[in-house]
Amino acid sequence: MPENICVIGCGFSGAISARILAEAGYQVHIFEKRNHIGGNAYDKIDENGIVIHPYGPHIFHTNNKRVFKFLSKFTTWRFYEHEVLAYVDGKEVPIPINRVTLSEIYGKDFTEKGAKLYFSENAVKITNIRNSEDNVLASVGEDLCDKIFRGYTRKQWGMDLADLDASVAARIPTRTNDDCRYFVDDFQFIPANGYTALFEKILDHRNISINLNTDYFDHRDSNNYMHTIYSGPIDKYFDYQFGKLEYRSLNFKHTYIPNLNYYQKVGTINYPNEYDYTRITEFKHITGQKCTGTSIVKEFPKSHGDPYYPVPRPRNNKVYTEYYDLAKLEQDVTFIGRLAQYKYYNMDQVIASSISKTNILIEQLKKS
Repeated sequence: MPENICVIGCGFSGAISARILAEAGYQVHIFEKRNHIGGNAYDKIDENGIVIHPYGPHIFHTNNKRVFKFLSKFTTWRFYEHEVLAYVDGKEVPIPINRVTLSEIYGKDFTEKGAKLYFSENAVKITNIRNSEDNVLASVGEDLCDKIFRGYTRKQWGMDLADLDASVAARIPTRTNDDCRYFVDDFQFIPANGYTALFEKILDHRNISINLNTDYFDHRDSNNYMHTIYSGPIDKYFDYQFGKLEYRSLNFKHTYIPNLNYYQKVGTINYPNEYDYTRITEFKHITGQKCTGTSIVKEFPKSHGDPYYPVPRPRNNKVYTEYYDLAKLEQDVTFIGRLAQYKYYNMDQVIASSISKTNILIEQLKKS
């Protein structure tokens, strides 16, 4: 009789852990409070026949061959290199900032040498990088900081750059060439049949059962499993005893536009200064779907609602450390994913962490 393991959440963290455990012979029971698998990466065909990402765009990219090889067991791929523009001073300019961005914003042709000179002359000399503002100023200077980063940060995170951990701004590089790709990873693809189909394959194992519309906390007292994999908010697991951690949430406004092949030039356009939303994504760029009509989504960040992003700043880092110390004492629980580990992970980082932590767990269970 296989030993029973409980997995809370059916996004990448939970699904991948479940699959690895199932293949190792454990009976895995997944509990997911939503009415579908796939977490925030879930996609579907909307009522107009367009493939959309209900929770905003998910672009797979990685340099981790192990992650790519693992997922490739469950999907074929569509090659896709994401491009992002930012609406600045009435122009749509490439992000991350490169020499094309500089040329379009300042109205003159920058060479690579000229771009390097611009950054050298305008970067603020800061020896001790304390926060995201310092990071941006030391990289591109005050003017581009105000044009591209400051307003977007206030909308996205609900705070100024100076209040946000330096690691957030460090995620966005600066280039001197004309490479307009948002990512430069070796592997940049979209699952050919979509993310939901990928999850269906991952979860297709005789040792996995899935309970949708089921909140773990409604059944917590009756948990008699040998081990629990938890991918929800870590502060909620411990009943907020050290206070609540901050998470940013999002409202999504999906719009279908008939009789139009494409609404915008690229997959995503950021709006750092104008409008209440941060960005617009058009899904047909991402999926490669060919049809008349198109669907877009506008994203409106907010402080309450389903948690999407942990908010990296000193106060939260301190509180998380207290929860992390408690988590280490939970011998029968493994905490995985963005919310449980309170890390602003990329998709591939979530997957890599889940693979690693689950394999470590299996070795520990074998010894116990």
